[in-house]
Amino acid sequence: MTDTAKPASQSIDFSAINKSTANSFNEQKNLIKKLFKGNRVDCQICKQPLQLVVPTEKAQTGHYGVFCKKGCTDIELEIELL
Repeated sequence: MTDTAKPASQSIDFSAINKSTANSFNEQKNLIKKLFKGNRVDCQICKQPLQLVVPTEKAQTGHYGVFCKKGCTDIELEIELL
């Protein structure tokens, strides 16, 4: 008979994961806010300006979000059109 329970030293710290996830979400949210205000924000990897793609009256289908030309940054937004 084997014991499959993990020792306490190998337990997962969900509070650290949740904190990291919340920080990442808030960073992305602030980046999107800056772009909506018209500010220039550069990709952290390739240093190219990020582009905010949102629906327009003519084009209301496609991928919306924040992208750089090289594809390093790819934050896809779910936008509900009314």
